[in-house]
Amino acid sequence: MNLPHITLRTTYQPACVDAVPNTPEFENATYVKPTGFREYDVRWVYPDDINLNGVRALGAALGTQMFEQGKTPRIVVGHDYRSYSAAIKQSLISGFISAGIEVVDIGLCLSPVAYFAQFHLDIMAVAMVTASHNENGWTGVKVGFNRPLTHGPDDMVRLKEIVMNGGQVCRSGGNHVFYDGIRQAYMNDFIQKFPKFNRKIKAVVATGNGTAGYFAPHILQALNIEVISLNTDLDYEFPFYNPNPEDMTMLHDMANTVKEHKADIGLAFDGDGDRCGIVDSTGREIFADKAGLMLARHIVKDIPNAQFVVDVKSTGLFIGDETLKNAGAKTDYWKTGHSYMKRRVTELGAVAGFEKSGHYFINAPFGRGYDDGVLSAILMCNLLESYPNKTIADLYDELPVTYLSPTMSPYCGDEVKYDVVDRVIAQIKDLYNDNVQIGGRDIVSVTDVNGIRFTLSDGSWGLVRASSNKPNLVVVTESTQSDQDMRDIFHFIDNILEEYAEIGEYDQRI
Repeated sequence: MNLPHITLRTTYQPACVDAVPNTPEFENATYVKPTGFREYDVRWVYPDDINLNGVRALGAALGTQMFEQGKTPRIVVGHDYRSYSAAIKQSLISGFISAGIEVVDIGLCLSPVAYFAQFHLDIMAVAMVTASHNENGWTGVKVGFNRPLTHGPDDMVRLKEIVMNGGQVCRSGGNHVFYDGIRQAYMNDFIQKFPKFNRKIKAVVATGNGTAGYFAPHILQALNIEVISLNTDLDYEFPFYNPNPEDMTMLHDMANTVKEHKADIGLAFDGDGDRCGIVDSTGREIFADKAGLMLARHIVKDIPNAQFVVDVKSTGLFIGDETLKNAGAKTDYWKTGHSYMKRRVTELGAVAGFEKSGHYFINAPFGRGYDDGVLSAILMCNLLESYPNKTIADLYDELPVTYLSPTMSPYCGDEVKYDVVDRVIAQIKDLYNDNVQIGGRDIVSVTDVNGIRFTLSDGSWGLVRASSNKPNLVVVTESTQSDQDMRDIFHFIDNILEEYAEIGEYDQRI
């Protein structure tokens, strides 16, 4: 039997944007919804917004982009614990191979484990299949070609162009190898770097049944910390709540468990383990920006003139803190988002960066510049070791009192959210220029480095920005006066947002 001549493509077809899910045509199409390309990573609802052929095209596009940038064609690839993540990863790997990339597959892991693998295996590039804290059904990829950095907006724009226009170039030389020892190597790195704790520390460790349950409790126990596990069994249904250390349901559950077991600290991890939430021994939730200030106050004792970076959602206390000022420390307020923060920490040579959502970007001498929830947890426990007569609650109470809202996220579609925020920016700038007061206070400054953050004469402030990874806006307020004043600032913002038909319900509100 003579087979017909087969012509192999050297490029991909453009991604389809109008296929209908659950049809034969959809199975054969390369389907990718363009709104999944975000500021610094990619996220879609699977399979409604992307199919496996689309994921393969994404891998080929990333491989093509590596060659465009002159990178060594070798990449670390891992995946989180969701029912479909392994399938997503295999399709991504297939695309990388078609583009001529050698893939080192490290299997089930956390995002910081994948970042660690770049250093451990001496590989510059990484692609981590994860939807982080997003609800089930979401998938995505965190990618970077220059450790410890991940893609920024320019990289994402070019990646989108390649995928949507079929610009992937097929090359020979791609292959797939599996590295089986990354979990133990990651654990050993902490065990070798940090001595076992002498102080008896009891910690509630909550992972929301996400991937961190396979890593965090075991590492902390190896460092002589007594661990009370809370929902640490891996279960991709997330039966109790989403693994999100900003989610008040998760934090309240951990707070109750801390009080029940008389623990010294509660440590909550998100779905891919790059964030850590804190509860003190009284069951009080401590947002990561203020936990970061506690760490910064300790760090400057050994590193004078230290540089820190905090995101625009974070407390204003870094600017006026006497301990930091007396040590010559400097603080830069920057764009929210793990890619922006990592890049800024690296550019400024900062010792650390802190993001209100729970990302701690720890640089030398403690870390490698990327966000790692386990390292953040260890450093918080190290505060207890360093101040043997104090609790986390004592250290927190030493900070000036402010009243900080949770992060609140009203719905706003990906297609319109940036335009909406631009209009809100213009509106608040007009109020500033017109000398409008809020609660009897002038707006003394506005910054639009990431959305708009306006600051009042007493240091209180409010923020509106577009979420980088979901169809939402982000609203945060902080008052130096009272809880009610913090709520009043929120209501001032909310009254503005109510004018916009594109804005829907909040995920949570005060």
